[in-house]
Amino acid sequence: MSQLNFAGLAGGFSLLGLLAATPGALGQSQGLGNSPYSRLGLGDASLNLGGVRQMGMGGTGVAAPNGTNVNELNPALLYYTNRTTFEAGYTGQFKTLRNDATSQRTGTGTLGYVALAVPISRSWAGAIGLKPYTTVDYESRTLDNSVAGDPMAQLERQYKGNGGLAEAYMSHAVRLRKNLVVGVSAAYVFGSINQEASTRVGTETLPLVLNGRSIYEQQVHYSDFAFRSGIHYRGKLTDKLNYNLGGVYSFRSKLNGDRSRNILREDADGALINATPLSKDEKGKATVPALTQVGLSLDNNRNWSVSLDGGLQQWSQFKSFGEEGGLSGVPLSNTYRGAIGGELTPDPTSVDHYFKRVTYRAGLSVAQLPYRPGGNVLLDRSVSWGFGLPLPSASALDATTISLGFTYGQRGNTDVLQLDNNGTERNVKESYIRMQLGVTLNNRWFIKRRIE
Repeated sequence: MSQLNFAGLAGGFSLLGLLAATPGALGQSQGLGNSPYSRLGLGDASLNLGGVRQMGMGGTGVAAPNGTNVNELNPALLYYTNRTTFEAGYTGQFKTLRNDATSQRTGTGTLGYVALAVPISRSWAGAIGLKPYTTVDYESRTLDNSVAGDPMAQLERQYKGNGGLAEAYMSHAVRLRKNLVVGVSAAYVFGSINQEASTRVGTETLPLVLNGRSIYEQQVHYSDFAFRSGIHYRGKLTDKLNYNLGGVYSFRSKLNGDRSRNILREDADGALINATPLSKDEKGKATVPALTQVGLSLDNNRNWSVSLDGGLQQWSQFKSFGEEGGLSGVPLSNTYRGAIGGELTPDPTSVDHYFKRVTYRAGLSVAQLPYRPGGNVLLDRSVSWGFGLPLPSASALDATTISLGFTYGQRGNTDVLQLDNNGTERNVKESYIRMQLGVTLNNRWFIKRRIE
């Protein structure tokens, strides 16, 4: 007869309940600190970079199989799940924003992701999970001391936004033949984005602090399905060296949206004077461009692997309600990303030395931002590292691993651009350190027992 082992499952759902109760959980996406670049498009896109293991390796893993963690970056790699695996991550970030004139520090934390993977048969595995899709969290202010017709006047512009989208997904991986696996993922994408742009004018007789504000307000709720496919091939270079090739294609999707827009007028104290509705529950779509990812990795099938990944997303095709750039009105450009990373476990079977059983990870990545001020390319450059810490209570039936991932990066720059209308635009440079704490529970659910 067979008996279901509930120990790991109960622990997993207990942790899921704890994380889901965290304020700002994925369904009501909370940002990771003020990011002016999240004003563009649908916000900061997740770029399908996987969980805490991939974070420690620079966001690589398209072609890096692993039997301990849930690798849903490439759905085909779920095939290598050898035990029922529950994984959850919590993400925190601190950052400093700078331009040529000022700086600001900000940061916060939120639920990162949850995932449950199950080996269904010798050639089939599946997973369900919840993870971020995009994040919107920004607040910026500009002051123009040159107003046409009144050289003594000041024009203040303010931009605010919050919210984001999450995806609840189901993935499956199937082995077609020896060493060749394919995978598919279907996700329900949902969430809301709230944005506003406001202006107020100060004059010599009525300064800014005593003047009211005109606000354009927009709330959009998005929901629809998105699909992703993956492929993985594993071969041998030598008796002790394996190579892996992987690819992921996230199909272009059109998210259904309901938009409400208003023009508000506030007095100098922020009290609402009047509101003029422009539209309510207006129907539209957001076109999210396709994402293509490829990867190559080498491993010895025992204690180390090294990966090289690349990606392309055609953000030039993005539109929301027929407008390029959404509320920002800024047309976007295609983005490219490259990363290299790896992991090493000195001796996975060591009994006397715990730190030889620890997995050490590191990686580097460079990505373009979809924003091209003055035609100039802005980069997001980062270095990552991480650790997989197995708990001493591991057995042949169940195991628990605590994983830590860290990324230090910089994106953008502090250049001052001269505009065609003789004005200036100040770029923003973000310096950030991102941290992720992950808990992975491995458990063999079905145990065959003999009755003697």
